[in-house]
Amino acid sequence: MVKEHHSQQNLPKPGDFTPALGRTALTGSYDWAIRLLTRERRWRGALLRQLAPCDGEAILDVGCGTGTFAIMLKRASPGARVVGIDPDPQILSIASDKAKQAGVDIEWQQGFAHEAGRFAGTFDKVVSSLVFHQVPIAGKQEGLAAMFAAARPGGEVHIADYARQHSWLMRRLFRATVQRIDGRADTQPNADGALEAILASLAGAEVAQPNLVVPTPTGAISLFRAIKPAGE
Repeated sequence: MVKEHHSQQNLPKPGDFTPALGRTALTGSYDWAIRLLTRERRWRGALLRQLAPCDGEAILDVGCGTGTFAIMLKRASPGARVVGIDPDPQILSIASDKAKQAGVDIEWQQGFAHEAGRFAGTFDKVVSSLVFHQVPIAGKQEGLAAMFAAARPGGEVHIADYARQHSWLMRRLFRATVQRIDGRADTQPNADGALEAILASLAGAEVAQPNLVVPTPTGAISLFRAIKPAGE
C-alpha cells in the first residue's frame, strides 16, 4: 500500500509516491502496524475466502505492499500464478524476501495501480487492499479502471479498503488514525462514499454495496467484489 500523487493532468511517474506509513524510515514497521491496528486477520481472511483462488488461475495483486496477501493467495492455491505490483522498490524487496522465507514463487513487478491496464485482459482475478483511500480522485478512478482492464472478460475484481464510514464511531476512529497519517484531502472522499460511486460507474450499482464491513480501530474496512462483463 503506497500513496500515489495524482492530478487530472499529472498522473504519477516512478518515484512519485509516499512510502507506506508516510516515511521511508517507517516502512519496516508496516506489517506490524497493519496487524495491530486493522484487525488484519479478520478482513484478510474474509478477502481470501471471497476471492477463492484456484489452481490454474492468474491473479494480480495491485498495490501489493509487503506481499502479505499475495503470499496468502499462493499458499491457498500453489498452482495459481500470482503477480504483485507496487511502485515502491523498497517494499517490493521486503515482499520478495517474505515470499522466499515462505517458500512460495510470486512474480513482483514495479508499477502504479493505474498501470495495471498494461496487462489488458490477462488475469482471472484482480485484487487490491488498502490502496485507494490514499490517492486523489483521479488516482482512484484511473486505478480502479485499470484493474477492470487487467481482468479477462468474466473475470473478477476484488477490493478491500476504507470506504464509506457510516457510523459516528468509525468516522471518529478513521479521522484520528488514517487521516492523521495520510491527510484529509485524499482520504475524505472514501469516507464520503467515493469508492462506491466509482465502482458503480464501472460495474453497476449492485457492486457498490460491500459484501462485508469490518469495524477496526482505524475505521471500517469494506470488501467489494465485481464481475467484468463478458463482452468487454
